[in-house]
Amino acid sequence: MPKVTRPRNEKGEFLVDYEEKVFEDVKADPGEKALVTFHTVAFEGSIGFVNLLQATRLRRKGYETSVLLYGPGVTLGVQRGFPTLGDEAFPGHQNFNKQISKFMEEGGKVYACRFALQALYGHGEGALIEGITPINPLDVLDLVLLHKKAGAVILDTWTL
Repeated sequence: MPKVTRPRNEKGEFLVDYEEKVFEDVKADPGEKALVTFHTVAFEGSIGFVNLLQATRLRRKGYETSVLLYGPGVTLGVQRGFPTLGDEAFPGHQNFNKQISKFMEEGGKVYACRFALQALYGHGEGALIEGITPINPLDVLDLVLLHKKAGAVILDTWTL
């Protein structure tokens, strides 16, 4: 049987070179846009949170950035908490709410489909995190098309 002779990893060690950057740090040109769409359920995988971080990073790079929550994606934008709204029942429970709020505080726009909110998940507009704009289901496609016409960067977030 093989024997491991390498010392155990220790707290504070570096296992990779995290400072080396291979590509230039791209910044938006004035007026450039980005759209990140979410058709994913909160807490059912990391992609929803990771792409909220990407949306924030796009905003910080100077892109006029919007987030679209539609279908199950509206679950990212509802207020949550336990035992009361805003309470964090476990570490990370408020990740989505905090990241969406931070994104909007930094100038990002968030839109949520009214159809998905009511018809699919039984929520009203009052359930949304403050600052999210509810939109008509017919606006979902138009928001994407407007960004395509503007030549925007578009990241689509899906889970199955």
